Amino acid sequence: MRYPIPDLPPGEWLERELEVEKSRFITWVCHAPDVAAFEALLAGARRTHPGASHHCSAFIAGPPGEQQAIGFSDDGEPGGTAGRPMYQVLKGAGLGQIGCVVIRYFGGTKLGTGGLARAYAQAVAEALDALPCREVVERTALKLKVTFAGEAEARGWLSEHQVPVEAVDYGADGVVLTVGWPRDAEVDLAPLEARLRGRLALLDD
Repeated sequence: MRYPIPDLPPGEWLERELEVEKSRFITWVCHAPDVAAFEALLAGARRTHPGASHHCSAFIAGPPGEQQAIGFSDDGEPGGTAGRPMYQVLKGAGLGQIGCVVIRYFGGTKLGTGGLARAYAQAVAEALDALPCREVVERTALKLKVTFAGEAEARGWLSEHQVPVEAVDYGADGVVLTVGWPRDAEVDLAPLEARLRGRLALLDD
């Protein structure tokens, strides 16, 4: 499976601000490969903006369609007017490993439930428009055994096919390359085996 995730370093976030009827909506978005990364973002938002009216949030700490490591919170806003609309924007964007917090400073004018839902959704959508992303590829570890003479050839073929070598083990009778094969691609090593003149073995894990 391949999907976009925020291209942000650990501990950093994108910030955008929206004003609606004098209320300020400050959106923070981070890369959240796990729930802990999202929780760190939320804690940081509360520390930085202790006087805010609300710190509403949503996250998907996994691939798009994740059912377990997800969550959203209205943080005191009327039920269903903040966290869920924020989550729906994240889900609709097809993003994974993402967390966001919208910090609201109340401007004195009540927006109503529909107005609140639109404002929180818009705050997240505008932040996503500016969010740098990169593609993540889910991979399965395969162990390939080659001869010492065939290592460079194997590495070259793997590089051409964008299959990363994640570990190398040198033994007495050859080299074992642990590679990250894309889960959405069929394992086809015949071209590499032909290039190595048959001197290739796929080892059981």
